[in-house]
Amino acid sequence: MKNLIFLWLLLSLLLITARGQKAVPHATTDKSNPKITDAIFRSASLARDMHYRVLLPADYNEGGRFPVLYLLHGLFGDYKNWDTMTGLEGYAKSLHMIVVMPDADDSWYTNSATIPADKFEDYISKDLISEIDEKFRTIRDRHGRAIAGLSMGGYASVKFGLKYPQMFAFAGSLSGAFNAAQDLDKLRPEFRAKLLEVFGNEGSSMRAENDVFTLLTSSHSSSHPYFYIACGTEDSLLDTNRAFVHQLSSRNLAYEYHENAGGHTWEYWDRELQPLLWAVDVALSRNIQDRAPRKRPRMH
Repeated sequence: MKNLIFLWLLLSLLLITARGQKAVPHATTDKSNPKITDAIFRSASLARDMHYRVLLPADYNEGGRFPVLYLLHGLFGDYKNWDTMTGLEGYAKSLHMIVVMPDADDSWYTNSATIPADKFEDYISKDLISEIDEKFRTIRDRHGRAIAGLSMGGYASVKFGLKYPQMFAFAGSLSGAFNAAQDLDKLRPEFRAKLLEVFGNEGSSMRAENDVFTLLTSSHSSSHPYFYIACGTEDSLLDTNRAFVHQLSSRNLAYEYHENAGGHTWEYWDRELQPLLWAVDVALSRNIQDRAPRKRPRMH
């Protein structure tokens, strides 16, 4: 009798457990979060395979086209950094955009002055954007496209915004190394070898062509991107950020500048990433709404 009672209790417990497991809403969690995917593609400009990581919005599978943010890593970094070193996935939960994180070695996102095969500017501006537009449902014009980055990537994002205003409506920088093509090799000897490899010697034409201050002064474009600049008050790059913002102001270009406590650290970049993403979302959403077709008023 005791054995029968024990078996009955055991079966009851198993049934209760099974029912509890069936009640867990597993699929709901997936639908509420952005999706991460990694890919490799052949870059024609570099003649090599390159990696990138994509964060798709939670509602991507519901259809439609999406704006894109290209998020660039810094020196000594890679395409995984933004996702692994910050709370990007959590911050992006409510965003209606695709975030693309490409790999670019320590190239400064520039066509090298000394190594003809290293055409990293072309790789981003030509190959990567074409790859993303072909593989994903993107809004394929400047009004649905933004670029941003940190340090080396911050410099590059502003440079792309100035060189290719027809491609980007927003250019953002956190702790941008805006003096990369000027005197950063003298200020930071540990970067000197790579900077000389990329930009050439002092006075080279490649330095002038990739100096964001020179590009800003010589630009005659009628449509610049919206610039978002942020730098920590304990960052050694603070002075060059202030100088660039001053030049933006003197040109009466649309921008916002944030100067908060922090250094050249992941703690600072993680904290500043969320407001940057919000600014991108607001800017691109406004662009898309402004360009939406309007119904012709009915004539009576």
